[in-house]
Amino acid sequence: MNITRVAYTEKELVSLLKKQERLALNYLYDNYSSVLYGFILNGVNNKENIAEDILQEVFIKIWKNIQNYDASRGRLYTWMLNIARNATIDFLRSKQNQKDRKNQTIDHSVNDINKIGKFEQKTDTIGLKQLVSNLPANHKEIIELVYFKGYTQDETSKELNIPLGTVKTRVRAAIGSLRTIFSEQ
Repeated sequence: MNITRVAYTEKELVSLLKKQERLALNYLYDNYSSVLYGFILNGVNNKENIAEDILQEVFIKIWKNIQNYDASRGRLYTWMLNIARNATIDFLRSKQNQKDRKNQTIDHSVNDINKIGKFEQKTDTIGLKQLVSNLPANHKEIIELVYFKGYTQDETSKELNIPLGTVKTRVRAAIGSLRTIFSEQ
C-alpha cells in the first residue's frame, strides 16, 4: 500500500479547516497533538488521563472555533497553544479539581503548587517573554499577569488595583506593541 504524505502550508491548512475538511483536522491532529499534549500534561502535573481529556476538548474547540481564527493576529500554532493554555487553566480552576486537591496529602499539594509555577514558566515556547521585556513597565506587568499567569482581566484589575477599563486598554496597547516588535524581527 502506497501512502502519500500530504503537507499543507499554514494558509492552506486554515482554509481547509474553515471548510470543515476532516482530512485537514486529521493532519492538524497528527502534526500538533503531541506538542499540545506535552504542554497540557505539564500543566496538569503529569496526570495523563486528565491531559488526554483536555487535549480532546482542545481539538473540539479548535474545530468548532476555527472560523474565529485570524491569521493577521498570529500564527495558527500560537492560537492553538492559547486554546490549550486556557483549557488547562480552566481545568486547574474548576470546582472538581479544587475538590480533588483538597483531598490530597500536604506533600502532594506542595508538589502540585511547585509544578503549577513551572507550568507558568514554560508557556514561553516562542520567545514571547523576551519580546515582553521590551514593553513599558505597566504593559509588561499586565501581560505577565494575563498571559503568563492566567489571570482574567477582572482579576488583574483587582490585583493591580486599577480600573478594568484601564486593564483592557493596556492589554490592547501591549498586544499592538508586541505585534510591531514581532514583525520587526
